[in-house]
Amino acid sequence: MPHPDAPQPRRGLRRVASAAGLAVLGSLALAGCAQAVAFDAAPSASDPDCAAVVVRLPDTVAGLPERETNAQGTGAWGQPASVLLRCGVEPLGPTTDRCVSVDGVDWVIDESDAPDYLFTTYGRTPAVEVLIDNDVVSGTTAIADLSAAVSAIPAEDGCVAVDDAG
Repeated sequence: MPHPDAPQPRRGLRRVASAAGLAVLGSLALAGCAQAVAFDAAPSASDPDCAAVVVRLPDTVAGLPERETNAQGTGAWGQPASVLLRCGVEPLGPTTDRCVSVDGVDWVIDESDAPDYLFTTYGRTPAVEVLIDNDVVSGTTAIADLSAAVSAIPAEDGCVAVDDAG
């Protein structure tokens, strides 16, 4: 049993780690180490479009330096890792969740575990998800820095306003 004064991992990171198969909590605890950020690759991480995204990932996101990761189709930035990207996740179906377009890439935002926000591309196969610790970095800034790389996956669809959904 952990010591009662020990810092507890955020509920949002636990939920996403469990749901998405990310193994990031251990690497977050190793903030002082320069070890690779541990991930489980997404189901379609070997898709050639994910390779096209990964080779275009920036060296910095929202001013945070890139980190080495241990899985195909992933990226991480910050010490501790505060921006986590996985390419090759299952594309989202229609949703009423908030969707924003940043530099031609549509992102659905899951804010249910604020200040941890999960951004998932909409209308691109395979999809890309980005988990952002909004206490450390602005989600919109991080997504703006990543949209150019993600645009390597062709858009097949896009977000529409609820009123336009017919």
